[in-house]
Amino acid sequence: MPAQSSSTSIRSIGTQHRGRPSGSRWWTAARGVVGVVLLCVLAAGCAAKPFASNGDAGFVSGDGTIAVLPEADRRVAPLVQGVTLDGRRFDLASLRGRIVVLNVWGSWCGPCRAEAPLLQRAYPRLTAKGADLVGLDTRESAEPARAFIQAAGLTYPSVSDRDGRLQLAFSDTLPPAAIPSTVIVDAQGRVAARIIGPVDSVTTLLDVVDQVRGVAPSPTATPRPSQSPSGQS
Repeated sequence: MPAQSSSTSIRSIGTQHRGRPSGSRWWTAARGVVGVVLLCVLAAGCAAKPFASNGDAGFVSGDGTIAVLPEADRRVAPLVQGVTLDGRRFDLASLRGRIVVLNVWGSWCGPCRAEAPLLQRAYPRLTAKGADLVGLDTRESAEPARAFIQAAGLTYPSVSDRDGRLQLAFSDTLPPAAIPSTVIVDAQGRVAARIIGPVDSVTTLLDVVDQVRGVAPSPTATPRPSQSPSGQS
């Protein structure tokens, strides 16, 4: 029944012209409707609220927004290779020995734009903890992303993910529509934590990184230098 309603809706758009609509005119109208639907789906994916998912096995979290995996349940992160928006090669595996905070964003996403200044403030403090902050700019071309980075004064690198392929590599960890979202990869190259939705404060992000490092979060704690893993799993 719903399929019949949808078909009727498309046909009604095609018959707004006087006379009997041609096949090409109907197809043009149908393509327009499909395009609007796709835009709505992408816009809905840019969620300001926490994204609920049924694929949360193994993650422990109070409200589903922030989750930290225990050591025994961590899995090696997917292969992430590409080119940053300033033209440098990037390979996540090359950062073994350091914690990596990987933030999925897009300049087309309002919550992502609002979150970016907070991440910029967190950047030097993450570096002091032996962690790297890397953006994953998804589902857009490089030009608007570069323009936003320049306007916002962002200095941490972002990898271009124009077709969303790199983000989808984390589908076991992140719902595909969860933008913005953040994955924390530990020093052994394993997915250790995630934040679904915008990071709400610098302190929150630093505390999650401390938990990944096995340090009890404390506002007065002195960051310890990161240690290279004794072996890779």
